[in-house]
Amino acid sequence: MFTLPKNLSWRLSQTQWHCFLLGLLACFWISACNGQTLFAPSASNQSASQECQVVQHQLGETCVPFEPQRIVATDEIALEILLALDVKPVASGEPNLVSSRSRHLADKVAGVESLGKEEQLNLEKMVELKPDLILGFSVYSEYYPIFSQIAPTVSLNYTHTGWKEELRQVANILNKSEKAEQLLADYQVRITAFQAAMGNRLTQTEVSVARFYTGSQISEFRTRSSFPGSVLDDMGLARPESQNQSVKPDQTYIDVSLERLDLLDGDVMFAAVDPGAEASLKNFQKSPLWQTLKAVKNNRVYVVDSGYWIFGNILAANAILDDLFRYLIEESP
Repeated sequence: MFTLPKNLSWRLSQTQWHCFLLGLLACFWISACNGQTLFAPSASNQSASQECQVVQHQLGETCVPFEPQRIVATDEIALEILLALDVKPVASGEPNLVSSRSRHLADKVAGVESLGKEEQLNLEKMVELKPDLILGFSVYSEYYPIFSQIAPTVSLNYTHTGWKEELRQVANILNKSEKAEQLLADYQVRITAFQAAMGNRLTQTEVSVARFYTGSQISEFRTRSSFPGSVLDDMGLARPESQNQSVKPDQTYIDVSLERLDLLDGDVMFAAVDPGAEASLKNFQKSPLWQTLKAVKNNRVYVVDSGYWIFGNILAANAILDDLFRYLIEESP
């Protein structure tokens, strides 16, 4: 029987981590050949496996318990969907590029254990939590055999503009389809209210979404193929024509240098700033070209949280809509 060393440090370099995974996989195959399992499933997991539904997913098919009680979310997208469906996982991974969970989830994650960064999850803690389902979006393929030895594992495909269908997929697995449809219906009601409040301005207001990174000399604008782009499309808001040119169908962002700040311009700019990236934004604001932007001249650059403006699902979409109500209606000049 293979057991995880109690004092093993999980904060390894990327190379060390992949070497460790290869070694762990080797142990998996050796133990499999000897008729053993890598991790011993709990009695509750064994019982649950007797009554389950077969789920087809990105990395194969998995027999999922009908009513899982101890779910691990490998990433923040899965975490957000579970919370939106009133399902609290026992643990989740955190974003690779951000040091903590997004602020729009802060009041909902009490009691949810952190497994560390999504790309290097704490497997020891995961085993100790004895999950009966591991759920995530685009789970690393090298993790899948290991995760599957801990608990039934489902890896769903993430697409920036397909978030509504992804919500429905998770809801279907957890028998929460009615809840998902209610969430989407409520979202549509808010869209209708926003459009009514905007009136003629809706189709006359070009909105740009820019992102600023920590320590970076470049920014980017998010295209219509991105998550925020899909939300703006839901609202019926226009994008600057310069951003619609030379963009491939599946391209979610375009890098923007200090010399091409004109690409960020619009009637309104939402500047999605990563935690700690305020200095990067200030660096752009010092540029003479920044002062020529229409949104800057009209004092319509709004700094927002990249935690929900760049990636997300129904809760993030509603958080973006909160900002649209605030800046385009309630505080509109």
